[in-house]
Amino acid sequence: MTGTAISLRIRIAAVLAVAAATLSGCSSDGKGTPAWTAGGSPGASRASADPSAGTASPGASPEATAPGTGSTASGSAASGSAAPGSTASAWKVFTDPAKSVSFELPQEWIAQSVTPEPGSLPGALKVEVKDAKGGYVATLQTGLQPQPVPACPDDAAKPYVVVSSVPVELPHRGGEGTIDPHVVFRVIQGYKYFGSYGITNVVGGAGGKSCGLQNLVRGPEGKGDYSFGDLTVLKVLAPDQKVAPAKAFDTLGQAAKYVNQGSEFANVQRMLMSLKVKN
Repeated sequence: MTGTAISLRIRIAAVLAVAAATLSGCSSDGKGTPAWTAGGSPGASRASADPSAGTASPGASPEATAPGTGSTASGSAASGSAAPGSTASAWKVFTDPAKSVSFELPQEWIAQSVTPEPGSLPGALKVEVKDAKGGYVATLQTGLQPQPVPACPDDAAKPYVVVSSVPVELPHRGGEGTIDPHVVFRVIQGYKYFGSYGITNVVGGAGGKSCGLQNLVRGPEGKGDYSFGDLTVLKVLAPDQKVAPAKAFDTLGQAAKYVNQGSEFANVQRMLMSLKVKN
């Protein structure tokens, strides 16, 4: 075989390899993490479109997501060690004066009670969590008035993916469109992939599409609903809107990296999973 023929075969093989990679629907963000199209088969193999599937983040294990055992005294240091991946070495427990809720948070973070939302039920709480530098992390709200899920026309629904979904034991009520509570990190597709973490027992939407992903738990009858996360509802944002406190990613691979490799989410996930709500 001549050198010209060998060179031609090499070029043809290279073209076929590129075509195969394109047809696979999966690309690389430069760090070996696949970036898939929301709703496509590569995404389905890595993340569920609904928290009811109970799919944890890729590579996660129960040991990596379960909160440690901590003291129940308000403001005391938790006895459990930090979950793998988290950077906080010492934890404390926040408990409201009525002892209706409690949760763990890193020792240097701040939990501050603020005025509940207007129209909340009697005894409602609103607690803002900030990091050591005063940066916003999450808000816990209880006693929220139950609201129907807003209508979502098919032409307005946007693709979404559940990057991480871990079940958690919390009081809740069932019904149509609900599941058992999960701590989730989900992204919805707009001009970027917008991400948010929280606790929910509300299904995101039909067919892997939604107008708004609710970080909300339908509470027991007469107790009101409650939420714990960075946003109560995650929606697609316009280019001229403020993104924070939602996260923004160029690819789903970046979102997966935030969940699986970042210490921020590891700390937040442990905090959310430690929530206890008096039934």
